[in-house]
Amino acid sequence: MKELAALNKYFYKYRKRYLAGLLFVVISNYFAILAPQITAYVVDKVQQVLPGYVPRPLAPQIDPLVRAFVNWVETSGFSFNAIIALCGVSILVLALIRGLFMFLMRQTIIVASRYIEYEQKNEIFGHYQNLDAVFYKRNNTGDLMNRISEDVGRVRMYTGPSIMYLANLITMIVLSLYFMVKKDPLLTLYVLAPLPILSVTIYIVNNIIHKRSRKIQAILSDLTTDAQQTYSGIRVVKSYAQEEAMLRAYAQRSDDYRKESIGLAKVEAFYSPAMWLLIGLSTLSTIMIGGIYYLDGRITEVGVLVEFVMYINMLMFPVMAIGWVAGMIQRAKASQGRLNELLVTKAEVHDEAATMPKESLDSWNGSVSFKEISFTYPNTGITAIKNFNLTITPGEKIAIIGRTGSGKSTIAQLLLRMYDLQEGNILINNHPIEHYAVDTLRSRISYVPQDVFLFSDTIGHNISFGKDDASETEIEEAARMASVAGEIESFEKGYETVVGERGITLSGGQKQRVSIARALLKPAGLIIFDDCLSAVDAATEKAVLGELGKYLQDKTAIVITHRIFALMDFDTIIVMENGSIAERGRHADLMEKDGVYAELFRRQQYETTVPATDA
Repeated sequence: MKELAALNKYFYKYRKRYLAGLLFVVISNYFAILAPQITAYVVDKVQQVLPGYVPRPLAPQIDPLVRAFVNWVETSGFSFNAIIALCGVSILVLALIRGLFMFLMRQTIIVASRYIEYEQKNEIFGHYQNLDAVFYKRNNTGDLMNRISEDVGRVRMYTGPSIMYLANLITMIVLSLYFMVKKDPLLTLYVLAPLPILSVTIYIVNNIIHKRSRKIQAILSDLTTDAQQTYSGIRVVKSYAQEEAMLRAYAQRSDDYRKESIGLAKVEAFYSPAMWLLIGLSTLSTIMIGGIYYLDGRITEVGVLVEFVMYINMLMFPVMAIGWVAGMIQRAKASQGRLNELLVTKAEVHDEAATMPKESLDSWNGSVSFKEISFTYPNTGITAIKNFNLTITPGEKIAIIGRTGSGKSTIAQLLLRMYDLQEGNILINNHPIEHYAVDTLRSRISYVPQDVFLFSDTIGHNISFGKDDASETEIEEAARMASVAGEIESFEKGYETVVGERGITLSGGQKQRVSIARALLKPAGLIIFDDCLSAVDAATEKAVLGELGKYLQDKTAIVITHRIFALMDFDTIIVMENGSIAERGRHADLMEKDGVYAELFRRQQYETTVPATDA
């Protein structure tokens, strides 16, 4: 149970609710076990009108509350019919009181479990937010979603229903056994003889449930991942006509899940008939042995037999719930184990070396220096950058150009600290980048990623994502600078238009320009554009670059691209080849060198001037 020990902090936090709930469990069960004793009294009272009845003193083995009630009934001079009616009303009142405390029991324990579920989901989501890019490359989105939903849900069944029913069955068993043993220890022993068999059965079946639960959760994570990837990539699936292939793959995993779930259901289904069998054996033992005792004169009250039978029936649900509760605990143990594995995962990018105050970048002048940077991606082993050196002074516009895979985007990833440095240093305002807290650093950098992502929200909210207090005027101005305002305003709902998941309702070029608008609106000391115009046509590109040129006049910017933007006047152009700087300089100087840059420029000019021909 060490996996579930991680929940102790929540139990301590809500200890008052749990303690109150446990008290209500005891009280509700206490009133429940009084009913059999009153019933036994009624049966014995009926015996008094039968022929051959021999008067005898009231049995001492009853609860003081019941004794007080019986003494009051006996001394008040009520008629036989009135006594029977009063006993019936008292049993009804006991049931109502028990129901009230059961309500309070659920209002404390179950509500506490909901609070824990709420906090646990927030803790996991917060932990997800703090993990780095390496973690997300190693883990599937579907599995992460399954942990925060299915696994947390199964843990809630432990913190709520499991604890409630476990406390209920323990209390009911203890109270029932107490009064049964007081009445007749030997008869109690016979009645409860099947319980050792029950204990062995529970132990064996619980081990099977635990193993199957872990396997089912793993398959369910794979199912969720498959579904999530299919939904996100539905355009690709449909364009390649792979619907049936995806369905077959999903159906295969689903079939595995079905088989394992049915196997688990069969194991759990074994509990119910086994419990009924054991309860039936106990009831039969009570009637048979109790009848023999009565005939032999060892038991003088028929009410004792009735009381024992009622106790056995009251124990029926608690005993049957043992298997159910054990199953829930085993599933919760498996799920909490998966959550613990996640929660102990630490981000490789952290703030342990952060020494600069949060306000240190409020007046960031944009000074950035890369010194002897080399970097190899940990998940692939590919060396992306080798001996990279670059200094960016405040207000400079830097272009980093190169073919696909030349290491351009890695520069942005390192500057944003998506990964930590392996060799070399990055200095910001002459301080190592590790000395700045990650959130402080990223809040001062505006970034347009190569893989554009839009939330399933309104266009206006997507643009204002980096600035919560942005006004409508600011949002519209950012859209205008990104040359997308006209298209947004042509939509029926304008900036209130809700885009689909990942912006699927917009074209690629529109998504890129909305992403650019988002970056322009965010207040930042440095702006990074990572191949952000790959999906727009030449005319739109010209319009966007014209606006960007005006916006970036007094700002520090890094433009990463595989295309050459001749319309923008860059202070320095860096040409990347195989992770290293092949050339650097201004446009005119690089054209004079007639090297890699000049070749890229001529090829781009040729591609834009020569019309495509039909094959």
